[in-house]
Amino acid sequence: MTQPTSIRPTGNRPTGIRREIVQLPLFLQLFGVSAVSMILPSIHGLVVNDHLASRAFLYAGLLGLVAFTLIAIAHAGRKPLDGALGPLLSLLSAFVFLPVFFAVPFLEALPTTRFVNVYFEMVSALTTTGATMFENPARLSDTLHLWRAQVGWMGGLLMWVTASAILAPLHLGGFEVTAQAEPGRPDDRMGARMGKITPRQRLLRTTQALLPIYTGLTLLLWLLLVIGGETALVALCHAMSVMATSGISPIGGVDNAQIGVSGEAVMMLFMLFALSRLTFSKDTVTATQGGLMTDPEFRIGLLVVIGVPLLLFARHWIGAFEVEVEVDGARALQALWGGLFTVLSFLTTTGFVSEHWSDAQSWSGLRTPGLVLMGLALIGGGVATTAGGVKLLRVFALYQNGVREMDRLVYPNSVSGAGAAGRRLQSNGAFIAWIFFMLFAMSLAGVTLLLTLTGTSFDAAVVMSVATLSTTGPLIEHAADTPIRLIELGLAAKIILSGAMVLGRLETLAIIALMTPNLWRA
Repeated sequence: MTQPTSIRPTGNRPTGIRREIVQLPLFLQLFGVSAVSMILPSIHGLVVNDHLASRAFLYAGLLGLVAFTLIAIAHAGRKPLDGALGPLLSLLSAFVFLPVFFAVPFLEALPTTRFVNVYFEMVSALTTTGATMFENPARLSDTLHLWRAQVGWMGGLLMWVTASAILAPLHLGGFEVTAQAEPGRPDDRMGARMGKITPRQRLLRTTQALLPIYTGLTLLLWLLLVIGGETALVALCHAMSVMATSGISPIGGVDNAQIGVSGEAVMMLFMLFALSRLTFSKDTVTATQGGLMTDPEFRIGLLVVIGVPLLLFARHWIGAFEVEVEVDGARALQALWGGLFTVLSFLTTTGFVSEHWSDAQSWSGLRTPGLVLMGLALIGGGVATTAGGVKLLRVFALYQNGVREMDRLVYPNSVSGAGAAGRRLQSNGAFIAWIFFMLFAMSLAGVTLLLTLTGTSFDAAVVMSVATLSTTGPLIEHAADTPIRLIELGLAAKIILSGAMVLGRLETLAIIALMTPNLWRA
């Protein structure tokens, strides 16, 4: 199946100062945007009389703008490098080094903590993981809560844009399953169909197309939550967290919110955007398969979201007969709803827990709900969305290959009738998906081993490894028997977890592609 076509160009080419900014390396552009983004928390701190935080963000933003301007002047007139390596390397650098800049005003506004804790917090937010060092929300001011949610929102937007503009042309991030070229290698045939478009032009056009959608959906969700009775700040943080699948909350989770089931239902609708890119765009490989309802990612996602809660609900009679729970219609519906919302939340790697999740656990009598949540997070959401995990398209490729192999057991000489796309998914696509799955498993084992070497218990190490590699930070709180206190970990463990979050966000194949000699010569 062919790769996604680029978003058609709109408007004229950038000129003047705008052209000079576009020609800067991607990392420097992101640095400049990050400096400007500090205006919002600075204004918020000024409005709520949190002058310490307001000054910290204002000064950090101004210093960032000065540094960006000086570097931009130094790059003026230089011919930009339009190879495939630059954007991918800039993306890796953004996840590693931008959190250092993000942590400066945070640390100034909260001087009672260490830099490594704040750096971990910012890496967690930028990679949309959502794991937090500060379990007590009251320790952070409203301005810092807003900054955490905003960084997570920006990280989600970054992945939305780069998935189409950087990862798709290199056949990474899940696109390798249906690609005609090898992962990490640009497809010349794709470039011929799209014309002479540089990676910078592709980034600009993709941003122009997706930024209004992303922002509009966030504002719409925020407005609906405010109408439902939530406070403005909490509604905004939850709206940004749902769209970015970061799971960041200023009140410790949706289960502590004021809007109840109605608010969860609204958020659940917006979580569906993380199941498939076809919910908001038609520029992916699955766009030619007949629309959203025939999209394999969306169908598998709905099957999991409906099937898992029903199994938990039915377990009340099938396997939990020893648990004495009164059969009450209202409580049964609450248990079913708690399962539906929580399953979708962890499948999309958001990590919000319904206020009725405890009812779902007691109803099913399940003693190890953490295993279910970890399994959902490992599956993950759709390709080219803000969700993490293995991704549903890779699961579909493995399923198609399994079905095909069973057919061959019955009809050894049969020929697949699914067409070119089906044959690709059933052979090379499934093989590459299996390679990624094994790389993911090796990464999981490696991170777990490193954490145990730092003195962490094996159970806690497994939970933290799954949480960071799948970018589902709330697993650390809800998957273990007792919540894991990240702030009590040693320096080495925090650094390992920070690296695991970057690895989980970019995926192992992208890191391997950076070491490909052909990419460096491109």
